[in-house]
Amino acid sequence: MLRTLFIGLVSLTVLAPAAVAHADPTLAEIEAQLDKSNKDLEATIEAWNKINIDLADSQTKATELETKLKPLEDSMADASASVEGVAIAAFKTSGNLRSLSIMLNAESSNSLMDQLSMLQQITRQQQKEIEDYKNAKAKVDDEKKLLDETIAAQNTQKTDLESQRKKIEGDVKKLVALQKKATAAGSTKVNPPKIDPGNLPAVSGKAGTAVSFAKAQLGKQYVWGAAGPNTYDCSGLTMAAWKAAGVTLPHNAASQWSNVAHIPRSTLAPGDLVFYNGLGHVGIYVGNNLIIHAPHTGDVVRYASVDIDSIYGFGRVKA
Repeated sequence: MLRTLFIGLVSLTVLAPAAVAHADPTLAEIEAQLDKSNKDLEATIEAWNKINIDLADSQTKATELETKLKPLEDSMADASASVEGVAIAAFKTSGNLRSLSIMLNAESSNSLMDQLSMLQQITRQQQKEIEDYKNAKAKVDDEKKLLDETIAAQNTQKTDLESQRKKIEGDVKKLVALQKKATAAGSTKVNPPKIDPGNLPAVSGKAGTAVSFAKAQLGKQYVWGAAGPNTYDCSGLTMAAWKAAGVTLPHNAASQWSNVAHIPRSTLAPGDLVFYNGLGHVGIYVGNNLIIHAPHTGDVVRYASVDIDSIYGFGRVKA
């Protein structure tokens, strides 16, 4: 019985490796994993870019509201002091009509009723100014409260994203390792062959400036979160290209989509933006059915076909 059990265990030991052995992934499987990893990582990077934009905008608004509050508070204090001064003067001169008349500069009126009426008119006007200042301040205070809540929420998000920074860096290292594996297996997806763009159409105006800038960045390294001058991510490149033309775009593909006019493919012209992968990627159209874009980690700014990936839409920058 023991001998039979021993033989059975030996048999399992011999067979187990064969049962759990895994074949090496094929090149197609590696490339599919590489493609998914690039898209997932870019989505995380674009989310990082977006929260930084939102937080910067909110902080700018907070500064503007603080700037509004100061003069309102000063004006309200001045108006209150003025009312208080009139009241004190009136009290001190209440038994002396001559002094009251001088205080009010009411040379044209010698009657007590006229002088009292003028005093009431002054105080009413000043009280109205105070109420107006109070209402304006209350409105700004409400705006500031909402903004403070927004900033607090955004800071929480940023803290979460800060904790993801290390994860992103870790994912980048894994991606680089996967790219090396794909290259060793014969893949050309990591660094595809260079495209000869041919004779690209001449472009004038701001669109021409943006396209010329993008051309000048060809060959520069992709780095996540970068917007030049030596490295770029996808939305950082399109932002910098149009900034060279004097047009401000946010550093985020989805936000850029919200800032452009949406156009059909049939009207696509050099300088227009092409959006991909559910607004996870963006490039700039340069003619001849080509874009210039910053593809992903491990790659450089390069030409690519408009149809390089799943197209979300086309946008014309409002120059």
